[in-house]
Amino acid sequence: MVEKLFAKLAAERPNPTTELEYRTGFELLVAVVLSAQSTDVAVNKATKRLFAAANTPQAMVALGVEGIKPLIASIGLYNNKANHLVALSERLLTHFGGEVPDRREDLESLPGVGRKTANVVLNILFHQPTLAVDTHIFRVANRTGLAVGSTPLAVEKGLLRVIPARYLLHAHHWLILHGRYTCTARKPRCSQCVIRAECQWPEKG
Repeated sequence: MVEKLFAKLAAERPNPTTELEYRTGFELLVAVVLSAQSTDVAVNKATKRLFAAANTPQAMVALGVEGIKPLIASIGLYNNKANHLVALSERLLTHFGGEVPDRREDLESLPGVGRKTANVVLNILFHQPTLAVDTHIFRVANRTGLAVGSTPLAVEKGLLRVIPARYLLHAHHWLILHGRYTCTARKPRCSQCVIRAECQWPEKG
């Protein structure tokens, strides 16, 4: 079931990628931090303004919390996120030479960076086979029966156990995009779903 499921997702989207817009590793890190409880569309609008003013750790620190806030005020939790951006930029400069680190422990030592954010950065920037379980992946994994779990960590561990190695690198994006556009929270498009036959959800249409 799992092999067929991912083969179909891979055929549907041969080259899946994030919908966050970025040009450097630092910009990706910032965008992912800002994406918590916000849509990629909203984040991309905010980062277009933010990156025009500051797209390096040095520039972010120089801009400061009060300079950042009005540029990202259109997204949720912008006050906390502005504080995180300055603090993580300072730590990048003092501990990592201004570069985004490629180890989970180092990434999670940055203010505002938890396991999910670290997994996204490791997967996209460093091409590591990690899974960041957001609401889309959590829903798809539980509905399909791929990995049933009550917490994101439980689902992440379950997915890592069952996904064939050759699909792991892109599994994160296949599942997110499937949840975003097909297996939606309300009114899932089951009739258009390429993995309908493999899905174990009893309520599928």
